[in-house]
Amino acid sequence: MQAFLTPDGLARPNWQQAFPSATFIGAIATGRTYDSVWVLLPEAGDIVQLLAEYRTAAGSAPLIALSDTPSDEQGMAALGAGAVGYCNGHAAPEVLQQVASTVSNGGIWLGQSLLQRLIKGMAQLAAGKFAPPPPADWGKHLTGREIAVAQAAAAGAHNKEIAEQLAITERTVKAHLGAAFEKLGVRDRLQLTLLVNGVLKR
Repeated sequence: MQAFLTPDGLARPNWQQAFPSATFIGAIATGRTYDSVWVLLPEAGDIVQLLAEYRTAAGSAPLIALSDTPSDEQGMAALGAGAVGYCNGHAAPEVLQQVASTVSNGGIWLGQSLLQRLIKGMAQLAAGKFAPPPPADWGKHLTGREIAVAQAAAAGAHNKEIAEQLAITERTVKAHLGAAFEKLGVRDRLQLTLLVNGVLKR
């Protein structure tokens, strides 16, 4: 069961449309099991402390932060406090369902801007601490073009930028990335970045 935690315990139409059987609460019930706990962040206050408390109360349920005024900085703080998802509180029902599906499968949901920022940050951090492994290691089952696309993506480049760098179409970039994900056994760009930069081992 999806649980939406708000100060007043009231539901929003988009939440109800996404999850008709969800429960809407003002506090996490002790001993209750939830599939995911969605927390509407306050406009002001210490969200790190707030989410840390909810993280403990939610037990094993994934914590997803909702914000009416989303920002990369707030998203970073939410992730640091234990949330595995961060999205707009007014997101369409279909988006909320995608968030729930991603999180339930062990993934992390972030907005595109925050995702790119994290990828670039991880790439820079890894570059400073690890010598890049030779393609024969992580890329031994990839084609030369798949390796080039994977390296560019791991450096934080968007599909359009990769297409321009390699003089190929964005559709071809997506195809190479999809093939690389499958061959490398990674779910998303974040895992790809960690693998390419030697942080994640296979």
